[in-house]
Amino acid sequence: MAQYTSDKEAADALHHSYRTLTNEISKVIVGQDEVVRLVLTAVFCQGHCLLVGVPGLAKTLLIQTIASALDMSFNRVQFTPDLMPSDIVGAETLDKDRNFKFITGPIFANIVLADEINRTPPKTQAALLEAMQEHAVTVAGKRYHLPEPFFVLATQNPIEQEGTYPLPEAQLDRFMFNITLGYPSYESELQIVKNTTGALTQQLNKILHADDILAFQQLVRRVPVVDNVVEYAVQLVHKTRPGSPMASKEANNYLEWGAGPRASQHLIVGAKCNAILNGKYSPDIEDVQAVALPILRHRIVRNFKAEAEGITEEKIILGLL
Repeated sequence: MAQYTSDKEAADALHHSYRTLTNEISKVIVGQDEVVRLVLTAVFCQGHCLLVGVPGLAKTLLIQTIASALDMSFNRVQFTPDLMPSDIVGAETLDKDRNFKFITGPIFANIVLADEINRTPPKTQAALLEAMQEHAVTVAGKRYHLPEPFFVLATQNPIEQEGTYPLPEAQLDRFMFNITLGYPSYESELQIVKNTTGALTQQLNKILHADDILAFQQLVRRVPVVDNVVEYAVQLVHKTRPGSPMASKEANNYLEWGAGPRASQHLIVGAKCNAILNGKYSPDIEDVQAVALPILRHRIVRNFKAEAEGITEEKIILGLL
């Protein structure tokens, strides 16, 4: 890992590495620039992501591609109704000498893809979400630390909701970003078909290593922020809380619950990272706005009136911005 003489030099290195990363990822992933930006922002902010999109939008391929370009260990877990917590975390088994030995589960990786997380019962969801918060698991009374950096990307399918177990709001709050994937444009889809129906496969270069990621995560935390940007972020979150002194008209009319303090924290950390990725050394209000939608989307709960009138979370948040 390179040694930097100042935070300014390290910030320039992160900006350059980000551009190199996005160029490398674009060899495989076409037309998802905004999604790639948000996922990489979460990586550098020590956050986790929930990706929501219909089947066939390359959610899994996107995550595998990012893991390859980052040169970190990667495991995929397909969530099913019969999946047990031990299938994710690991379990103690008897070895040939009749001693208990802990066999690690797939969660012991730098990047873990939790595919269709809403297809598994709450008990198994909770095992994953505890590890996300603590970066450690406890088995038979013994604590095991997960490899750092540790990052969970979970996917959900917004259709076919029969037989699913939606994540409760308290567990959704563990995810820094809720990212929705839309259909590609006509031009992007043309390029995707050309890239994926031939005999050639793209080989990705390794751009960053685990030590680089850890150093850049610490750098993001050290980025200075002026008070008016912090005040804007906190005011934005307060505007989502119906009945509070700062509540907006939209919040009072259409929301049951607003976002909690974790949203304010993520807005500032996300704004810091967004500033560096764009070549700046300190965030402004535009950087807060750039990360507000995926941070607030899953932290506000609409009331019956909003659902009846077809008012979406996105429309409410965009109104606040």
